[in-house]
Amino acid sequence: MKLFKNKALLGAVTATAMLAMSWLAPAPARADAVEDFYKGKSVTFLVSAPAGSLTDFVARNFAEHFKSHMAGHPNVVVLNLPGAGGMMAAAQLQLKEVKDGTVIGFLQRNNLYVPLVEGPKSGFDPRELQWLGSLEKVAYAMVAMNNSEVKTTADLFSKPLILGATGYSNENRTLPAMLNDMIGTKFKIIHGYDARGEVYLAMERGEVDGWASTVAGLTIPDTKQMLDQGRLKVLLHLGFESPAPFDKVPNLSSYLKTPEDKELYSFFTRSMVAGRPIGVPKGVPADRLAALRKAFDESAADPDFLSAMKAKDYPVEAVNGAAVEQVVKDLYATSDATMLKVRAIMTAKEPK
Repeated sequence: MKLFKNKALLGAVTATAMLAMSWLAPAPARADAVEDFYKGKSVTFLVSAPAGSLTDFVARNFAEHFKSHMAGHPNVVVLNLPGAGGMMAAAQLQLKEVKDGTVIGFLQRNNLYVPLVEGPKSGFDPRELQWLGSLEKVAYAMVAMNNSEVKTTADLFSKPLILGATGYSNENRTLPAMLNDMIGTKFKIIHGYDARGEVYLAMERGEVDGWASTVAGLTIPDTKQMLDQGRLKVLLHLGFESPAPFDKVPNLSSYLKTPEDKELYSFFTRSMVAGRPIGVPKGVPADRLAALRKAFDESAADPDFLSAMKAKDYPVEAVNGAAVEQVVKDLYATSDATMLKVRAIMTAKEPK
């Protein structure tokens, strides 16, 4: 073996070898990019309901727990943007908010299917969001004040019942309208109330007789008190089961008989699996999206959050982001024939 006799040449070769080794050596661990991004920032929860509503209550509680599970522990800000059954907030999230993972939409289940009915004029497409998950599986029931002329489930088919509703495309209007068309109920529906609180005030004043309430909404203290005092009654479950504590109340399994009717009804109930969908605009970087989904899963299972919800008799039945995306895919796979029926129900004018 020949030895280097030129010290300068030997030094140059040694330096080159050391440089090559530095390229091959593992790089030192760098700080987590997602944590660095969120540290010191504020994350906005865009809530599609007014302050003081049930949706707002759940969103504010969830946001407080979310920040402790999110990488970088950002501050959270809750911004209410009610209107059009949640569609205003949904369109704002998709079209106008930044796509960096700092704005999260706390939306409504009807936002998942209304665009199929209204088309581009709705200003929103749920396929253009990336979903973190949903906190609730929803069930509906028809309720009425005890002083209304409708006293029993059978009366729904022979006597008019004036109902209050929020947005024209919201389920608390479309479901009663569907029942009028499919099974012959006699609901007269007045829509345009801002939120459930306004509907209940209208019921107390005698402007309307009742409305289509979520079953979870019947556990809210003021509504539960009305039920306990006998001032409010549950007449019909808008599903194929009768959940407790109203398991003696009839459900739609006794009335929806044909495959066509069941297929049509399933379109309206499919989104109820994702009763409180939460998402971000498409375009959020993959690593941040993964962190947001992880924070959602952990927050939805947080014992403190669950305890706070239980104290208000609010049931949490969370599903993950993939489950919400599947709901959207299923809805957009609905046949043209069924969609014609859906549009007829959702766009029908109120009878005079």
